[in-house]
Amino acid sequence: MSKRVLISGSVAYDTIMVFDGHFKDHILPDRVHMLNVSFLTPRLTRQFGGCAANIAYNLRALGGSPTVLAAVGRDGAEYIARLKSLDIDTSSILSCDDLYTAQAFITTDLADNQITAFHPGAMSRAHEVAAVFPSAWGIVAPNGKDAMLRHAKELTEAGVPWIFDPGQALPMFSGEELISLLKGATALAVNDYESQLMVEKTGRSEAELAGNVQAMIITRGAQGSILLHNGRREEIASVPIASAVDPTGCGDAYRGGLLYGLACDLGWSAAARLGSVMGALKIEQHGPQNHAIDRDSVAARYRAVFGAMPW
Repeated sequence: MSKRVLISGSVAYDTIMVFDGHFKDHILPDRVHMLNVSFLTPRLTRQFGGCAANIAYNLRALGGSPTVLAAVGRDGAEYIARLKSLDIDTSSILSCDDLYTAQAFITTDLADNQITAFHPGAMSRAHEVAAVFPSAWGIVAPNGKDAMLRHAKELTEAGVPWIFDPGQALPMFSGEELISLLKGATALAVNDYESQLMVEKTGRSEAELAGNVQAMIITRGAQGSILLHNGRREEIASVPIASAVDPTGCGDAYRGGLLYGLACDLGWSAAARLGSVMGALKIEQHGPQNHAIDRDSVAARYRAVFGAMPW
């Protein structure tokens, strides 16, 4: 079987700004109905980002074979060239000359809270891209809604196991749509906030959501992650870091490690632990795709925390 992993999601440019303060000190709870705040952000960088590209970056660096299902705009040639230079399969990325590539504008405060504005641009046409087979695994991450629905359907009908990673796209779906997608998915990956939002939108408990899939992964930042699998709840430890520099893309790094482990048949626990290592690597560097990934170093950090080698 091919070890190719299909990654449906955004390819985007990230403009990242750092606010040297805390949002909570400037957003007054009794004034949110007339919110008008401005944050001075003396530090600004423009990075290659987007969920699909970030996941592919991590997966490929570990030795995986990602194929990105996405769309870029007339300013996307540089991005495609970068992905090709990393030996990431870009043959299923659509170029739209009449649109801009998706753009995220992210403001981060000193507590690592984030406020993000997102322009979808060419992402709205990602549904024109078809999934390609054979493939070992897939993930449906935040993308255009029609693309997420199409790729979920194609993966399910092809019998390819896949992870539903709704992320920032959660508000686009009704509770009924989320449950329908879960019924076709093999796993659900969310952070703790998204998990609670899923509970509220679907009216199902966390345990009931997990009951629709083989595994549910809930990431919790410095508190590690939770793996719900076969009726068991397993705590996955966080991996110690030198310093928390930038949380942007940590969830995608985790998913890259998770998918690599699954595609290599390491099992859910080992795959989730590998995801934890990748998230730690990422948070130590600015930007979602600037952290160096060396397999020997990854294995050493894995062994230091979990007491065994990942491969």
